Amino acid sequence: MKKILTFIIALSLGLALQAHPWKPSHYVIIDTDGGTDDMKAISMMLASPDVRVLAIIASPGALDAEKVYIKIRSLLNSYYHEGIPVGINRSSSFKSPEFSLALNYKWGDESGIDPSNAIDYIKVIKEILTYEKTKISFICLGGLSSVEESIKEIPEFSSAVKEIIWSCNGLRDKKGFNFNIDKQSSEKVLSGPIPVRAVRPEGNVQFYSNEIIVRTDSINSPYARKISLFQKSSQAMDHQFSSYLTDELVPLYIHFPGAFKQEPTGTNSDCTPSNWTILQNGFLKILNGATVMKNQVIKDLPSDPSFYYPDVEPYVKDIINKYGENEWVAGVLANELHRHLGVFAIIGVKMGIRAREYFDTGVDEFRASSWAGSEPPLSCMNDGLQVSTGATPGHGLLTVLNDTVPKPVSEFIYMNHRLRLSLKPEIAARISSELKEINFVYGLDSNIYWELVRKNSLRYWKDLDRHDIFNIEVIN
Repeated sequence: MKKILTFIIALSLGLALQAHPWKPSHYVIIDTDGGTDDMKAISMMLASPDVRVLAIIASPGALDAEKVYIKIRSLLNSYYHEGIPVGINRSSSFKSPEFSLALNYKWGDESGIDPSNAIDYIKVIKEILTYEKTKISFICLGGLSSVEESIKEIPEFSSAVKEIIWSCNGLRDKKGFNFNIDKQSSEKVLSGPIPVRAVRPEGNVQFYSNEIIVRTDSINSPYARKISLFQKSSQAMDHQFSSYLTDELVPLYIHFPGAFKQEPTGTNSDCTPSNWTILQNGFLKILNGATVMKNQVIKDLPSDPSFYYPDVEPYVKDIINKYGENEWVAGVLANELHRHLGVFAIIGVKMGIRAREYFDTGVDEFRASSWAGSEPPLSCMNDGLQVSTGATPGHGLLTVLNDTVPKPVSEFIYMNHRLRLSLKPEIAARISSELKEINFVYGLDSNIYWELVRKNSLRYWKDLDRHDIFNIEVIN
């Protein structure tokens, strides 16, 4: 009987570890003051499928709040994460020193970004807490004024936020820059109801060695490329600060707390690095997106072209390099589910990945409705949508509309936001015209028809960039 109980406990623990693999371990709101180390820390958190960035707040510190807002928005746009809410803290009286490195380094294309339209951070946080019921970690990469004001203005904030993770010089250091952005707020928050984890560097340890930069360069990820580009820039090389780990320690702490020495002070604690080997490997692991299991049965899909059929083989590297592994894997699985290579299944894959990218979500995190109907070939889009988003009829997250004129359009609802993606009419017309012509000449029962459909599908998979082929409309 004892053996049986031991087996049941072990099995239940194993199931607990494997359950809901699509649900991230960390739901975070990030408060940043615009330092270049913030850019790297935010990029790392966006890179990890085990972190869900719910919103980012622009606060004064290294830069004034409006300049910080421009940096954040340009960064998110460069990653096509346009749907992540960005709020601004205009209530702080801190006058920024406008550090030259932070001011002059561009996080993305800043043209057309108007901070005067930015939403107040309190409103952004209130909305997040209305729709997200998972306990949140509040990440502070600058001062603590946004936290202190949120505790005062939002009644549910103290119960909804499980911890504040603060990048600073430690709980006892009253002279540090982040502490003195708003000294009064720092003192109040440190004695307040929410535990504070003070993540701080241990001396000036050079982290960004040539080896780390070369290994970062080899990662096929926009987040890795962004960090590598910065570290190789003349601005970074001329500034010793850029070779150290500062705010980047926060995402490392979130993922690898065992690599930090933790010294408690009441409910708060100082967290300092203690295992640099784990942190170096962890840094690369985060940027690789290798922080969770990606699949349920197989460990991974090979990226070696020789694994695939001869007609697919020449496309593998091009598609992965251009569009990333998420689109490649979803495309392979969708076409296996679909039982043939079909262009509208590929369109569905690209549409679903683009929607996930917009909101920066994983699978199974939003509702989708497809206007593609139930009549092939257009309805083939539904198979691509299911695989790329995890929004399946079985999960109750995908609805196929049959009471409207079928068209390559889908709507996605995440929290309180509705997004509509439509395949551009000229592309839809070209695809439909080709399929009709092949059908007219050869007929659906001809092997030649399916061979030509397969050939065209591979070409469209390689040539159609998901960032260019959809019209995107924000409904609310």
